[in-house]
Amino acid sequence: MVLALLTAFGPLSIDMYLPAFGDIAASYNTESNRIELSLTSFFMGLFIGQLLYGTVSDRYGRKPPLYFGLTLYIITSLACAFAPNLESLIVLRFFQAIGSCAGLVIARAMVRDLYTPQASAQVFSFLILVMGIAPILAPLAGAYVTAAFGWQAIFVIIAALAVACMVIVHIRLPESRLPDKSVRISGSLPIYWKVLKDPSFLRYSLAGGVAQSGLFTYIVASPLVFIEHFNLSPTLYSWLFGANAVGIIGMAQLNGWLLKRRDPRKILNKSLPLLGFISLVLMASGYFSWGFWGVVVPVFLYISTLGMVFPNAMACALAEQQARAGSASAVTGSLQFLIAGLVSALVNALGHYDPLAMVFVTGGCGISSLIIYRLLRKPLNP
Repeated sequence: MVLALLTAFGPLSIDMYLPAFGDIAASYNTESNRIELSLTSFFMGLFIGQLLYGTVSDRYGRKPPLYFGLTLYIITSLACAFAPNLESLIVLRFFQAIGSCAGLVIARAMVRDLYTPQASAQVFSFLILVMGIAPILAPLAGAYVTAAFGWQAIFVIIAALAVACMVIVHIRLPESRLPDKSVRISGSLPIYWKVLKDPSFLRYSLAGGVAQSGLFTYIVASPLVFIEHFNLSPTLYSWLFGANAVGIIGMAQLNGWLLKRRDPRKILNKSLPLLGFISLVLMASGYFSWGFWGVVVPVFLYISTLGMVFPNAMACALAEQQARAGSASAVTGSLQFLIAGLVSALVNALGHYDPLAMVFVTGGCGISSLIIYRLLRKPLNP
């Protein structure tokens, strides 16, 4: 449960302020689509920050860098609430992400410290269950908090939650890895490069990261698509966002049940082709203009299927990285958010020309993930 709380700060920081895009734009006297740049900067912060924590957590243990990250997150969250202009908010969001990703990296590394590959896939499914609560509650809470107190209150609230989490970490979370003086921080890049050169790691990490970037495309573009294009109120949009989170939670729990009977690779071999088919339907919905439900249904199916794709891809990527669990966790997370940052920038640019750019980019992510998974497979490891 504590590990799940740590991984929830990233989704919470992304999802809670989505319904407030219009209010933030009005506050800074700018267009709503420019607020999306604060999401892109957050993704890039997650990309860079995870590389910083990987080798550090292998060298000094898991908890010291976790304390640093939570402290940075608290300070930058409060600063976001008082950002004088959009440019300042974009920069602060970058450093807020660097703080939040300490929990993402270290939680994944601790799972690898404590569990076998089969069990770790089940634990990742559980983490998705708890993380899934954030997308259900965060947009709804964000909409009501913004209406009652203004968008700045959102960042004050998440700073307070981080303070509470730090107290829980100090009291309840044991250290899972002792400091290792043989690990040198100056050797971070060679370690990361060695991890990247592992064909099995690269296959699973890239496939999972590209598939997951479809979710981040939805997160970035959905306020524009559903609030401005389909004219949903911020509150209805929040309920729709939460419904998608229910889908991914349900599939993650089905995945946990299947893992008691099947190897994670076999589940991935079935779920990724399913994601590819759903992606084709999603792209067709945009091309043939199937309307609101034509977009909502395949988006729901895409996001739900990630509940079976991502836990197994993550578990398979880290399975053979026991000695470099922290570094491998950092690399796979950084790859994921580097791709997410690039894709979110792409959908932001295309959104100026097509309000449904989201469906084409999301569908492209699903199809690309399947192609990567097939191209990088070994002949004896289907």
